[in-house]
Amino acid sequence: MIIKIAIAEDNDFLAKSLIEKLSLFPDRFSMKFRAKNGSEMVDYIAVSDLPDVILMDIEMPVMNGISAAAQISERFPEIKIIMLTVFDDEDKIFKAIKSGASGYLLKDESVERIVESIDMVLNGGAPMSATIASKTLKLLKQSSDIIQEDSKEDFKLSKREVEVLELLKKGFDYNQIAEKLFISPFTVRKHIENIYKKLQVNNKMQAVQKASSSRII
Repeated sequence: MIIKIAIAEDNDFLAKSLIEKLSLFPDRFSMKFRAKNGSEMVDYIAVSDLPDVILMDIEMPVMNGISAAAQISERFPEIKIIMLTVFDDEDKIFKAIKSGASGYLLKDESVERIVESIDMVLNGGAPMSATIASKTLKLLKQSSDIIQEDSKEDFKLSKREVEVLELLKKGFDYNQIAEKLFISPFTVRKHIENIYKKLQVNNKMQAVQKASSSRII
């Protein structure tokens, strides 16, 4: 099957270079269209034979690649979009992923890597340059940390109450928790009563399950 490709790139030299590289694979790719900005690509998609993959620059006049990707992904989710750009900052990566882009490559990638990435997106993959993948993992970790912190604040659990929950999860009983935290069993019982109220649960199992699902422990 010949893969239909469209390119959105405002730099004539870079667009020509990319087209020439892909033309080395005439039995693999058919170049359908080159847009000079996101708006031209959106307009083309609306009235033409749909490409299989779009290689999309980010910074372009009239309409940038992220806005164009968002519009195209919403209307034609079957089209795979690979952002091909010089930008590797977290904000651009995050916005590109939210726009519906299937991959994110830096422009200095080899033609072999670009071809491999086109095949990958058509098979459900999400190709990324190594530095982009690293920063994406960092973004995901930061998002997870924020969610976890928000969950703790929502229930207003104290540090000691979280410690009690963690020991409950490990199967400790009241006396063992008291010994572990150097407090009295009565104090442990009061902490657990407060935990039940804050989490709006009725027993230890429910408390542990809710705290775990909310990423508190």
